[in-house]
Amino acid sequence: MAEKNQSKGDEFQTERGRRQSVNLNNNVTARIENPLAGIPRHTLLHNVEEFARDVNLSEHIPLLQRGALVAQNPAGFEHVSELEGSEREALRNEVLHKWRQPKALYATVVLCSVGAAVQGSNGANLSWPDAFGVPDELSTDPGINSWIVGIVNAAPYIASALIGCWLSDPANYYLGRRGTIFISAIFCLLSVIGSACSQSWPQLFVTRLLLGVGMGCKASTVPIYSAENAPASIRGALVMCWQMWTAFGIFLGFSANLAVYNTGAISWRLQLGSAFIPAVPLVLGVYFCPESPRWYIKKGRYADAFKSLCRLRNTPLQAARDLYYIHAELIEEAEIIGQSNYFTRFIELFTIPRVRRATLASWTVMIAQQMCGINIVAFYSSTIFVLSGANAFHALLASWGFGAVNFVFAWPAIWTIDTFGRRNLLLFTFPQMAWTLLGAGFCYFIPSDSTAHLGMIAFFVFLFAAFYSPGEGPVPFTYSAEVFPLSHREVGMGWAVATCLFYAAILSITFPALLKAFGVTGAFGFYAGLNVVALVMIFLFVPETKQRTLEELDYVFAVPTSTHVHYQITKTLPYWFKRYVCFQKSATLEPLYHFDEPIEEDETSSSRVSENEKTVVPDPAVVTT
Repeated sequence: MAEKNQSKGDEFQTERGRRQSVNLNNNVTARIENPLAGIPRHTLLHNVEEFARDVNLSEHIPLLQRGALVAQNPAGFEHVSELEGSEREALRNEVLHKWRQPKALYATVVLCSVGAAVQGSNGANLSWPDAFGVPDELSTDPGINSWIVGIVNAAPYIASALIGCWLSDPANYYLGRRGTIFISAIFCLLSVIGSACSQSWPQLFVTRLLLGVGMGCKASTVPIYSAENAPASIRGALVMCWQMWTAFGIFLGFSANLAVYNTGAISWRLQLGSAFIPAVPLVLGVYFCPESPRWYIKKGRYADAFKSLCRLRNTPLQAARDLYYIHAELIEEAEIIGQSNYFTRFIELFTIPRVRRATLASWTVMIAQQMCGINIVAFYSSTIFVLSGANAFHALLASWGFGAVNFVFAWPAIWTIDTFGRRNLLLFTFPQMAWTLLGAGFCYFIPSDSTAHLGMIAFFVFLFAAFYSPGEGPVPFTYSAEVFPLSHREVGMGWAVATCLFYAAILSITFPALLKAFGVTGAFGFYAGLNVVALVMIFLFVPETKQRTLEELDYVFAVPTSTHVHYQITKTLPYWFKRYVCFQKSATLEPLYHFDEPIEEDETSSSRVSENEKTVVPDPAVVTT
């Protein structure tokens, strides 16, 4: 298969001789190019025929040829005379009715994302220490017991960051996306039952470590699986289902706390054990879902990839179009990546320029999730509200309210993440999270005997959650799942998730001591400052990825970091100042990226020319997977 890909790579370079190819390691022109553009029609049809024979899809040659013609010029499909009426209608619906997708696609994404509820419902639990003789001394002295509580609560995140995330690459290589998800779901199912039956805190610690192995492997795989199956036009909304169910899991955990409040000594066992529920449908149903077509292509199993795409797309034409387009992009991607093993792939996260930029961007959005302070509120909300003067039940009730807000306000991102964009969501919500945390911290200066004391603290904490949920909540996992090339997607996602969960563990372990040293107001102020730092990092290092195919992102991350930073400082920042500070409605922002249209011999393209730049840019149209 490697020899075939090499020969086809040589063909692509020859066929595109009259256009200068974009350097996928140093895209200084910021041009995003269709790899099929510029190939003469008869040559393209011949290439497709040869491709179909090589991958045992000869019976689909006419279909693949029509798909390739559409992929060559997505905006000009109306001019492809070979298309049937029903096929044209399906392509129109991709633009006019982008949510009309096969049930198999939605079922696959939702089923696998349900497993994220295990993550949410297994956050810190502060009611087990008394049962094991290690009560948290947070209110008097952050001694050894506080560290034990922190370490046990952080155990899933420690194991995820150090073991689970790094197992995802070899597991995906040998077992595929579905097999990896299945094994990780087994870990999540059995370990939470074990944690509910633990008889000592070391036993609980071990069971939660095992849970972390499953969590890390699953968190590194499910977003990739969803991203690889979804069309680009709604990829962000579908992949963010992972965060939706994580938020639901947090809400489920707080609900379980309330539900078992009066059950006595076994309440913490019921709360931890209830997390097995979302793992059950994942174990039973994952093999009923289609395997990732890109994983099949990576293994040279094109016939299986086509079958998967036929289940994930509305028509065979769309499946054929996506199959050949993905193949064409991966031929170019292979030229800069080459062959590698697990260890070299990890090293290449920091050595290959295109991959290194994706590593930096994914690390930035993941570390920002911990810098924003969401997990200190999620892990220790009950403690925070108790220190605000609430009794145990009212603290649980306020924590439940936080979980409800976190879940409900994640829904708007389904519509905004693919329209407003990943980057813009982050840039808008981080300033809001900074001032709401400051507000919550300053409310501790309100006299504790005032009814406004607890109410205003809860108000600002809820407001903080409302801004977090549609922004930094769904974006990191969605973003990290899509930015890496196929060759490094598993190890790259493992790196990103390990970053997120490692720092989540650090927060869980250190926050009791931090709270004692800084006080609640100081702790909130500290994280408000980190929000501002994260905002600057995102502004400089995180490119936008909305509405682009996974393979087209190779061109986005081929743009040098220095070029991106220079553009943000010299173009974007002055534009924002003129437009939103000086209210100059005439201010315009020169685009960084230039999206090429195909150059065809008969010039039937429906492209238009920008008056400012005189470069060819596409009309709003369908974007393939």
